[in-house]
Amino acid sequence: MIALKRKFLDGLNRRYIYGRVPLLHTIIFLIEMAVAARIAAKFNSYYAERPILTTMVTNAVLGGVADTVAQLITAFQSRSQQRAESDDNLVSIEIQNLNKQQSQALVELDSSKKSPSPFDFERVTRFMAYGFFMAPVQFQWYGFLSRAFPLTKMNPTGPAVKRVVFDQLIFAPFGLVCFFTYMTIAEGGGKRALTQKFRDVYLPTLKANFVLWPAVQIINFRVIPIQFQIPFVSCIGIAWTAYLSLTNSSEES
Repeated sequence: MIALKRKFLDGLNRRYIYGRVPLLHTIIFLIEMAVAARIAAKFNSYYAERPILTTMVTNAVLGGVADTVAQLITAFQSRSQQRAESDDNLVSIEIQNLNKQQSQALVELDSSKKSPSPFDFERVTRFMAYGFFMAPVQFQWYGFLSRAFPLTKMNPTGPAVKRVVFDQLIFAPFGLVCFFTYMTIAEGGGKRALTQKFRDVYLPTLKANFVLWPAVQIINFRVIPIQFQIPFVSCIGIAWTAYLSLTNSSEES
């Protein structure tokens, strides 16, 4: 049964839409988006009954979407590179006029290069688990900010700016520490791998965070109701988490 399932997934993994977009990645992305749409349609009722659990599930699904997007981008880039290399190999064969045996060897080598980037289910699970378990921390943090800096009709912008300053100077660095620590340990890395990751990617990622998130959080704290603030951040964060996924995976490679 397991072998049959693996063969089925491998068959899907080797198929592409228009020769470039990986089919399996696309199917998983569409399934995740369908689940996200279902949650969005019932979000208010779910949140009214179980706010923290609803936030956790929403974060997990959107984290899965983000990593799937990152894997899809990587697979698309890999496929494009493989096609370019394949074209170069064909030109090389014609120019050099190799004999039949040499040509067959090159064809076999080229076929091995064309093996697609498989969808990493363990990786997407790690991202979903991170979003799931990080949601309660975010929930408490946003609750603290709303209580510490309440918005008023007379001056709604001032407290929103204070929330952003606290969020970016305290929670953003802490969140990235949690992210890279969790991912490194979940991937089987030890203290040395963790130290290297922080040395190589933490500060560049934190700088990128300061470019994107202050503007997003101003809108979030100024306009979005508190029950939608974490889902709003998670939706905007699909691109951000995809960036984190690509950064983390490139460092792992």
